[in-house]
Amino acid sequence: ESASTEAMSAADTAGTEAMMAEDENTDKKIVTVTTSFLYDMVGQLAGEFVERELIIPAGEDPHLYVAKPEDLKKIEEADMVLYHGLHFEGKMQDVLEAKGYAVASTFADDKIGKMEENGETVIDPHFWFDIDLYKEATANAAEKLKELLPDNKEDIDAHLAAYLEELTALDEENKAALDGIEKENRYLITPHDAFNYFSRRYDIEVVAPQGVSTDSEVANKDLEDTVDFIVEHGVKAIFAESTTDPARMEKLKEACAAKGFDVKVVSGEGNELFSDSLAPKGEDGDTYIDMYKHNVRLITENLK
Repeated sequence: ESASTEAMSAADTAGTEAMMAEDENTDKKIVTVTTSFLYDMVGQLAGEFVERELIIPAGEDPHLYVAKPEDLKKIEEADMVLYHGLHFEGKMQDVLEAKGYAVASTFADDKIGKMEENGETVIDPHFWFDIDLYKEATANAAEKLKELLPDNKEDIDAHLAAYLEELTALDEENKAALDGIEKENRYLITPHDAFNYFSRRYDIEVVAPQGVSTDSEVANKDLEDTVDFIVEHGVKAIFAESTTDPARMEKLKEACAAKGFDVKVVSGEGNELFSDSLAPKGEDGDTYIDMYKHNVRLITENLK
């Protein structure tokens, strides 16, 4: 009898603990973020202290994403909203500016990439390929999280310091790997202009037929210019991206073949560069650090 009473009281205790844990979960502040990059960033800094809500699912293209009614609800109900800024979330800019904080808002003007497109100067939003800027964005997110969670300041500071060290080590690892690519092979051809910060940081020339936003049209002249560049420089391999149509790179390959030059298209599952999104949870590249390692491995293996 006493054994069964003990079992019942253990079950009661377990039940009460589970309910308390549930209550604790519901008491957590809600941080809504626009992209998989920021979902990971908040997870690194304060994953155990907040509930995270993601607007643009991993694998989708933020340039083209239009907010749904349930996304607006996530923004309304959040205790904090974080977004990239630099017009990356173009179709949601107004809503985000009203309620959110742009992690890129402190960047010095001379650090922000700019490009000429159709006679206009456009901002390049792909700052995460410059690890120094990504560190600054992470530190900005940490400051906001500390305002939201004053009781967890010390933990967030400790997580930030540890993560910044990991990012420094990643940068050094990237440099060492990419330095192994000979000068005459240091050309990265991608579908849209997402790798210019990467290009400046690691001294690899980047060429893309489409501009910084996938929202723009791909002109035939830009495709032809890219083909000429590939043939002229004897580029060994060109790369598909996880968020754009790989058919575009196949078209480039066909156009090169018509000029008597054979170029390899690096594409297919697990063989695409991540540009505007991390991989879905549980797949290779689902954190910022793993995404960057995946990209560098793919580039070095195919251009060396």
